[in-house]
Amino acid sequence: MALLQITDPDKKQARTFACAAGIDLGTTNSLVATVRHQTAETVPDEQGHHRLPSVVHYRLDAEPLVGYEALALSEAAPTDTVVSVKRLIGRDANHLKEAKKTFGYHFVYDDPKMPRLKTVAGNKSAVEVSAEILRALSRRAENALGEYLTGVVITVPAYFDDAQRQATKDAATLAGLKVYRLLNEPTAAAVAYGLDKVSEKELILVYDLGGGTFDVSLLKMEQGVLRVLATGGDTALGGDDFDWLIAQSLSQQASGDIKQSAATTRYLLSEARRVKHLLSEQSEVTDKLQLPQQTSWQVRLTRPQLETLIAPLVEKSIKICQSVLQDAGLQPKQIQNVVMVGGSTRIPLVQQKVYQAIGTAPLLNIDPDKVVALGAAIQANVLAGNERAEDKMLLLDVVPLSLGLETMGGIVEKIIPRNSVIPTTSVQEFTTYKDGQTALSLHVVQGERDLAEDCRSLARFELRGIAPKVAGAVRVRVAFTVDADGLLSVTAAEAESGVQTTIEVKPSYGLSDSDIESIIRDSIQHAKTDVSKRQLKEKQTDGRRVIEALDSALSAEGDVLLDKDEKQTILDARVQLERQIDGGDADAITAAIKELEKSSEAFVARRMNASIQKVLQGHRTEEFD
Repeated sequence: MALLQITDPDKKQARTFACAAGIDLGTTNSLVATVRHQTAETVPDEQGHHRLPSVVHYRLDAEPLVGYEALALSEAAPTDTVVSVKRLIGRDANHLKEAKKTFGYHFVYDDPKMPRLKTVAGNKSAVEVSAEILRALSRRAENALGEYLTGVVITVPAYFDDAQRQATKDAATLAGLKVYRLLNEPTAAAVAYGLDKVSEKELILVYDLGGGTFDVSLLKMEQGVLRVLATGGDTALGGDDFDWLIAQSLSQQASGDIKQSAATTRYLLSEARRVKHLLSEQSEVTDKLQLPQQTSWQVRLTRPQLETLIAPLVEKSIKICQSVLQDAGLQPKQIQNVVMVGGSTRIPLVQQKVYQAIGTAPLLNIDPDKVVALGAAIQANVLAGNERAEDKMLLLDVVPLSLGLETMGGIVEKIIPRNSVIPTTSVQEFTTYKDGQTALSLHVVQGERDLAEDCRSLARFELRGIAPKVAGAVRVRVAFTVDADGLLSVTAAEAESGVQTTIEVKPSYGLSDSDIESIIRDSIQHAKTDVSKRQLKEKQTDGRRVIEALDSALSAEGDVLLDKDEKQTILDARVQLERQIDGGDADAITAAIKELEKSSEAFVARRMNASIQKVLQGHRTEEFD
């Protein structure tokens, strides 16, 4: 009897699509989401919690605790319990002073570029701590789905710099995850709201105020392309800063002195966060605080008092919104949709100020804590190949700061301008400065100023093996490529010999958002002086190039083609040019170059004639017809 291939109806059908997830790696809480039955959903743990506190507690000779278990030990063991690690990732020693003060961490500076936190389980970097959170989220997703994740999309603040983005990818790699893409949080939020599906042109402003970072992005949706027009933010502005101000207010209400310690700070911050949440729902909070083995006292805080405390920070975020609109050349009335993202947007004052500034009622129908993870899940589902081609959407983000190379004289040649759409590649050709030069040193910088010394250094590398030729004869092709994650690689190749070198730019951790704001502000304030400085540097470079070429010519044929007086006249003009180069007047340098060229006219003509005669020697004129 023939056997029929049948399927047990009680057994689940095997999945025919890749198992992908979106992860919102947040400052206060993190979430993981997946697309199931064509709907994006956040994945809860076994207790039904969708949010995972971004907290890691390290233990001696045991696996670290992550999430609620770790949070419960935050006050009792503050130095072994890491909170708000997102504020530490991608930061160097110079930018962690505030974190040490706020959270009571003990840092070890064996590597200044990546300080480590001292814990009972050893010294841990922010990358390692973040990896523990990512590992816990991936396990949650895999347990719920019953399959290993093939890949993830991880969201980052739009204003995260290269160092912070690379550190986030490093954390994912350490957690054993394949990263399809790093997706900017505002873009993910717009996707979650389905704003990528609108049929008409639409301008969308995404206001993202989380626990530790603030982002604002202006997006344009048109013909299936979601384009980031401009972005701004502050990676050191968020709910944590509100908590710190509230904690100070609560401590000031104590009748006696409070013994300051890391445990005290954690307790006050925890109470401040609780009071903040309550005041989003009610007008007043009255409570009794009790520090372990210390005094207890009564506290009272009203919503108007809270709003007075946080008003300067909220206003700071509004000014950033206005700056982004100005960058894009738009007025608030042109915005069709305002998307609110992040738990701190639940605060009534925040919603009120955004509405007043833009004039459009913000969208609030998706949980602001979940919206980013949901958008990431939708994008992960697309990148995993689970969506039909016609359903796919193109996401185009931008570079927050210009990228370029330092050229002779310390001048910056911008290769990829600020707010360029990514992914992108831009190529320029450069040449050698000296005769016989066989190597080229390249200095990659980031910023808006005209001089390299005023910009941020990203990387230095060399191209060697160049054929020795006269200055200017060599062609070196330099390509800058920024991938979809916003990470930069630079390739330099010499056209004739084919020698090539490539560097993946992993800059020193430490570009804060205040640095970015300062860079842009300084570029505007110093625009005129930068232009004059650039002109001076260019003229100084031109002058030195003329002197170098002259010295080479005089050394070769000066004594043969010039008499003593003629040579002295040229040398006098050369000395004058050197003085003007040191003098710092671009116009004077130009005049001195012209004077030297005039003094050398006869010498140049004789050299040319001598070269022609050398070529003609032994040949008849008709041979060249």
